[in-house]
Amino acid sequence: MSRLERHPERHLIARIGWLRAAVLGANDGLVSTASLVVGVAAADAARGGVLIAGVAGLVAGAMSMAAGEYVSVSSQSDTEKADLARETAELAADPEAEVNELAAIYAARGVEPALSRQVAQQLMARDALGAHARDELGISDFTTARPIQAALTSALTFALGAAPPLVVVLLAPLNGLIVWVSVTALAGLMGLGALGAMAGGADVPRSVLRVAFWGVIAMAATAGIGRLFGTVV
Repeated sequence: MSRLERHPERHLIARIGWLRAAVLGANDGLVSTASLVVGVAAADAARGGVLIAGVAGLVAGAMSMAAGEYVSVSSQSDTEKADLARETAELAADPEAEVNELAAIYAARGVEPALSRQVAQQLMARDALGAHARDELGISDFTTARPIQAALTSALTFALGAAPPLVVVLLAPLNGLIVWVSVTALAGLMGLGALGAMAGGADVPRSVLRVAFWGVIAMAATAGIGRLFGTVV
């Protein structure tokens, strides 16, 4: 039994397709909804008004995240498809030149020139387009754009992130609503930062501090606007 069979490696890069959209959606949902709720509550609005504003923010934000992710990732997907189509045409028109191009890439990475050409020929004999997509264009199964996955992930995680502030609005006393929402949102942001860092293999304390800092800034800004104008914003 080989080493890989005994000890298969699972790299974190495989999660990048959905992890970015999930972390972004959940953080946006929590920050934007909590900030909106805090801003409205700071304007001395009634509980019903605060709740309506929060629900509207959840729905609008989830739809916006889905649309934005779909459009942006679709643009990436279109670019990848165009590059692959161009590469397919080049392989058909001059395969020898494509062998030389791939061999030059391997040689530039430190492979001996004669060996790099052998590697290029063997890889292209098996899957020419796949070899060029991976080593020339930087396109792989892990990083391929998936618009629908990104859109659905962002919308769902935005809604999940926006839910805790709304639950607090329903349950917390009105005179302490701002504090309760702020503390809940801050705790949630720190938890999301830690989870995202652990899922992606990043530094946990740095991620926690980063999301907490920007969450505090956002809530403080909206609370200041609500207090300053004394109206629903």
